[in-house]
Amino acid sequence: MKGHIRTSTVVLIAVIAMLVGALGVTIHSRSIPMFIDTAHAATTEQGPLVSFAPVVKRAMPAVVNISSSKVVKEQGAPNGMFDDPFFRQFFGGRMPQQQPRSQRATSLGSGVVVSPDGYILTNNHVVDGATDVKVSFADKEEYPAKIIGTDKYSDVAVLKIDKRGLTTLPFADSAHAEVGDVVLAIGEPFGLGQTVTMGIISAKGRGGLGIERFEDFIQTDAAINRGNSGGALIDTKGELVGINTAILSGETGGNQGIGFAIPANMARNIMDQILKKGKVTRGFMGILPQELTPDMAKAFGMPNGHGVAIAQVTNGSPADKAGLKVGDVITAINGDQVEDVNSFRLAVAGFAPGTTVHLKVNRNGQNLDIPVTLSEYNLEAEGNGRGQENNLPSGGEKGALRGVSVQGLNSDLRQQLELPEGTAGVVITDLDSDSPAAAAGLEQGDVIVQVNHKPVTTVAEFNSAVRAGASKDSTLLLVKRGQGTQFVVVPNK
Repeated sequence: MKGHIRTSTVVLIAVIAMLVGALGVTIHSRSIPMFIDTAHAATTEQGPLVSFAPVVKRAMPAVVNISSSKVVKEQGAPNGMFDDPFFRQFFGGRMPQQQPRSQRATSLGSGVVVSPDGYILTNNHVVDGATDVKVSFADKEEYPAKIIGTDKYSDVAVLKIDKRGLTTLPFADSAHAEVGDVVLAIGEPFGLGQTVTMGIISAKGRGGLGIERFEDFIQTDAAINRGNSGGALIDTKGELVGINTAILSGETGGNQGIGFAIPANMARNIMDQILKKGKVTRGFMGILPQELTPDMAKAFGMPNGHGVAIAQVTNGSPADKAGLKVGDVITAINGDQVEDVNSFRLAVAGFAPGTTVHLKVNRNGQNLDIPVTLSEYNLEAEGNGRGQENNLPSGGEKGALRGVSVQGLNSDLRQQLELPEGTAGVVITDLDSDSPAAAAGLEQGDVIVQVNHKPVTTVAEFNSAVRAGASKDSTLLLVKRGQGTQFVVVPNK
């Protein structure tokens, strides 16, 4: 009987296995995916479950609420009886101005404990300008916090509370995080209290968003809302992958599935510099890099299409001293391939001032290795404003470039356009809005400095250079706009 039962059981199991295979399901329908750390997952007699409870329980004590306040002054406005039109007539429409009123503004955010002796990471915008900062834990304990240092360019701040033996979050190596990894966001959205949301890493290296000057964001669809700023983005091991910072939201201002976190490696580097030096220093090269678009790559004779073009070199800068020139294309820095402007800027800024870096440069088809010793970055060094837009020149003559009228620069025009004395080129005085030049991004008031890498100083030189390259697919222009320069590719056909 027992042998018969065993045989029947084996047959039954085989049939079930065939059915399960045919249906394309697993025996443990709630089994945790292979990429999740099963050692930290809850288990049952049937197998591991999809639960992050053990990870969250360890992480949550290290995520805190941060409340900050500061005094702001508001200009008083007429109110009360002075709003009545009857009383306004006695003041001729000019109402008595009240004295500025002081008002205390408060903000809420989150933070991450990163050392047992009370150091906490958060966002700069959570504590910016604050005169009073308090840190609250999940058990409702509250401590006053001191702002140790901030970096507004990356939106990182370091706080300190007088408390030891704290639970901390270990740093993950965010460089090893991959798109598709499961992540958890922990913070205190809308002041509700500690909240955990789950998602994946949607993208890495997000930049050019205009949120901060130095952007290398991890993008996630884990729900992030107001109050989550400065909170933790952790992996399934409970390690800190990033500091939640910003969201893209619609009219509601709420989560739309696109959130951004500062990578843990960047946040840790900023914190280490603040703790060791009291400030953050970054390398500065002194060039204005420009994205190498497919059209530009073709115009520069760069079929592989990677690298950044130098659109401007600052006089006296490390780049100028090293011999870099406008029109050079930087393809690698210290052997690492340069992909785009954002990654290049981050790479340069990541070096300490005084560091010598080696650039691989393509100059008119020739590959060069140029060492550059970096100086220290400062905000003023990146001036790239635009001149007066209301003082645009008029007149000029039709040039060889279709839809473009130009005029040679003189001292009056330089002054009118607020250009440095000695600036050479031809200025666009009129532009056909339907022309290829307009579609390429040229604007009235732009000064064309080069045509196909050839300097032009007069209308005649401009026309000659344009006609000389008419057989090509496009015309490559170097254009000065305000205080900056950039390359523009205009199709010839």
